Amino acid sequence: MQTQKLDECKQDPGIIVPVVNFSRCEGKADCVPVCPEHVFEIRRITTDDYKELGLLAQIKQRVHGMKVAYTPRADACRACGLCVIACPEKAITLRRVG
Repeated sequence: MQTQKLDECKQDPGIIVPVVNFSRCEGKADCVPVCPEHVFEIRRITTDDYKELGLLAQIKQRVHGMKVAYTPRADACRACGLCVIACPEKAITLRRVG
């Protein structure tokens, strides 16, 4: 796994945010310990988010315990990309706000 120092994250917080694809996320939490800004938390997928998934993704969620990564502190992201690298399902992308 690639490592990166926090001071190498040049982006100011709130310009780029992590986006989690719930169709891919299996809630394995690999993103949680690598994030220096504590952006992620693993919790049960909300009913609304679950309903937005297709049938196969809903089945996958049930198999994997209905847990996904949420980003309650997305505005703290400094775009280091460690979460993108750590995610085994490739469920996280970084997106510019606005």
